[in-house]
Amino acid sequence: MAKPERLTTPRLVLRQWEPQDFQAFAQLNADPEVMRYFPATLDRQSSDALATRCQALIAERGWGFWAAQDIATGRMAGMIGLHIPTADLPFSPCVEIGWRLARPFWGRGLATEGAKAALDFAWNVLQLDEVVSFTAVQNLRSQAVMQRLGMQADAQTFMHPALPADHALAEHCLYRIRRR
Repeated sequence: MAKPERLTTPRLVLRQWEPQDFQAFAQLNADPEVMRYFPATLDRQSSDALATRCQALIAERGWGFWAAQDIATGRMAGMIGLHIPTADLPFSPCVEIGWRLARPFWGRGLATEGAKAALDFAWNVLQLDEVVSFTAVQNLRSQAVMQRLGMQADAQTFMHPALPADHALAEHCLYRIRRR
């Protein structure tokens, strides 16, 4: 077991998951607008299972998709962090950076702020040479975050292996950033 890392930005704490986070996380995972670029919303059991996996991976490695807590309100805003995808992606093995925030926390730059802290951790602690991020091609908001992070889009898109080829969200774009 690794010591869970805790990252702090001016407005967020990225930390290990706590039992009180699960209800707020389930609410955001049940929101159709938050989950618009995912195959489906998550019911409470599926959301709890995802949070439990995130918690276990952080306990094992010390890092992962951290619970993102808004410092000003103390509320759980969502998750931000790093992950090693298990899907058979055309660019694996890799470490991805990702985020999922509840709607009240959208449009304030929190995803970018938290992701910058996660990238700093990737470069300075994990000593990674590259981090990737990917999303459905329709997800322009997440792509804007990727661009604000300085990530560059690959010229080619790819079909996500976890989705049927004819699924509306199957085509994904890939962004990369290399340590400078």
